[in-house]
Amino acid sequence: MSDGTDLTPRSRWLLLSPALAVLLFAASGPLLIVVIYSFLASGDYGGVVWHFSPDAWFSVVLERDFFTEQLGFADAHLSIFWRSIKLSFMTAVLTFIFGFPTAYFIATRPKEKRDFWMLLIMIPFWTNLLIRTFAIMELIRAEGTVNSALMALGIIDEPIQMLFTEFSILLGMAYVYLPLMVLPIYASMERFDFSLVEAGYDLYATRWQVLRRVIFPLVKPGVIAGSILVFVPSLGAYVTPRVLGGGKQLMLGNLIELQFGAGRNWPLGAALSLTLLAIVMVALILYVRAAGDDEVRHG
Repeated sequence: MSDGTDLTPRSRWLLLSPALAVLLFAASGPLLIVVIYSFLASGDYGGVVWHFSPDAWFSVVLERDFFTEQLGFADAHLSIFWRSIKLSFMTAVLTFIFGFPTAYFIATRPKEKRDFWMLLIMIPFWTNLLIRTFAIMELIRAEGTVNSALMALGIIDEPIQMLFTEFSILLGMAYVYLPLMVLPIYASMERFDFSLVEAGYDLYATRWQVLRRVIFPLVKPGVIAGSILVFVPSLGAYVTPRVLGGGKQLMLGNLIELQFGAGRNWPLGAALSLTLLAIVMVALILYVRAAGDDEVRHG
């Protein structure tokens, strides 16, 4: 029986052609269209005008004054960039704060009970994202569960405005993406040899020292993977900022949708999409470097 080593180059290309076709037309093809659109002029009623124009790329960070025609920074776009990166980073930090002890708790349970706890972590994935977002909205709105409970306890006299703020978006994204932080950390901790913890205690290390110098360095790849899995989708989130932000706290995903929708500026929407892609690529490169350095240090 042939083991495949005697295949001719032509036969190998024929075998690879279905996968290459999928990559070309399902992945690279749409991306190429977005790249082309970003270098075209905007039509008066949407769409594009087929002649070369770099205006869309200039409009990502620059804008022309309506009266003086002078170029200046597009403060609205830059503030949305900053808000998107800031909230995405804070979401990654918040999910780590809650996800790390959660993963540690599950990893230290008896093996026959871990599946039950992991099931509880996975249950939110069984529910539509929009429904989960509306659930958070019900909790923090003016007449919602949180404000009603605080007023009933006499802690506050009037409802706290939490909805349609950056806090509400952060809370919603942290809730939605928390499982994406827990799963990779748990995967690292499940392979962790907890006899090393006992060895640390035998050497008179405190719990904080054991956590910082024994546990965390060995589960760091899971932490980095979880951070990327949370940061990347948070950066392009659309539903959660749209519902919980109420259109007042736009993020990159909402800005891109606005250009392809009501703004009818497809080239700018395409340029913003590629800008988002570039930010994600930078985050992934940093992850690969951090993971590579960690593997070198720990063999």
